[in-house]
Amino acid sequence: MLDLAARSAWRAVGDVEPNPLVGCVIARGDSILGVGHHRRFGGLHAEREALAACMRNGKDPRGAIAYVTLEPCCHTGKQPPCTDALIEAGIAQVVCARPDPHEESGGGAHILRSAGVGVEYTDASTEAIRLSDPFVHRVRTGLPWVTAKWAQTIDGRIATRTGESQWISSEQSRARVHRLRARVDVILTALGTVHADDPMLTPRGVRRIRRMPRRVVIDSDLDLPLDAALVRTARQAPTTVICATELMSAKITQTRRNALAVAGVEVLGVDAGQATAGWLDLEAALRLLVDRHETASVLIEAGPGLVGSMLEAGLINEAVVYIAPMVLGDEMAKSAAVGRVAATLGSGVGFELARVKRVGNDVELVYRRPVE
Repeated sequence: MLDLAARSAWRAVGDVEPNPLVGCVIARGDSILGVGHHRRFGGLHAEREALAACMRNGKDPRGAIAYVTLEPCCHTGKQPPCTDALIEAGIAQVVCARPDPHEESGGGAHILRSAGVGVEYTDASTEAIRLSDPFVHRVRTGLPWVTAKWAQTIDGRIATRTGESQWISSEQSRARVHRLRARVDVILTALGTVHADDPMLTPRGVRRIRRMPRRVVIDSDLDLPLDAALVRTARQAPTTVICATELMSAKITQTRRNALAVAGVEVLGVDAGQATAGWLDLEAALRLLVDRHETASVLIEAGPGLVGSMLEAGLINEAVVYIAPMVLGDEMAKSAAVGRVAATLGSGVGFELARVKRVGNDVELVYRRPVE
């Protein structure tokens, strides 16, 4: 039941954030009375959607069990409390995959139990638990959910020794990446990628763009070329460059800052990072994006330097990897991440395999770092 609730909720990725993805199934025994999920930010929550589905199906939910991927909320925001709806509908028991860690919306289990509704938590559905990972991570850390994406050969190379990478992955894989772009708040890259590929980093060929992502360039020295595609299209898609704090007021960069502003590019500054020479404080950069733009999700499309630095800082939550049926066999070809020192296998950054999908002749692998 919770697997079904999770599958229903996944349909709303990109439509509900910064709210959590939530799905709900109402059933009596093995008979499903109604299925619902939170469809859009500000809209009905999953529990009320499922109760409405019961009514449409001519089913009375009184005495039934509600299977919910996240503890029902008990506060009034854009919608009234879900706990009230469940109590009024006569739901006998609520089975949850996860408690709500938010101070404002959490505590629904106590309200339900006080009203005589049984509440049970279960880890039976891995999918239902993973569904809430981005929300739980954001509540606990104040940081957005960060996904790194790359395409590689079978032997783990993302480009040749000369930097050629277009195209390792298939057209079908690239189409899936565009759909992913259309569901995130920010696409993060580095100046090296801008120089190498001059990318647009916009979702294209997508049936529905759920979110137009903000393109963000990590550029310590504020060297972003004024004729770069990102700058030329800054009026069509939001664009930000993050540089060292001291350059925000330095006279030597005033002309470039003014030119970027005229083009529509936002310029922000953060302090230099301590862990990795040559990089800014990447955690501070993420927090700045949260403060300025309420960023909930970030997709990294960059070279091995930025990916390695984000890994070293513990800031990557998920990796979406496309493996193409090709072997380069060249030790000088570029790997997905560099800059770390890993003398032992124990020094590696561990992930869990969350999903495997065949895409044409490629394989799409989704890895996650667990959120407790």
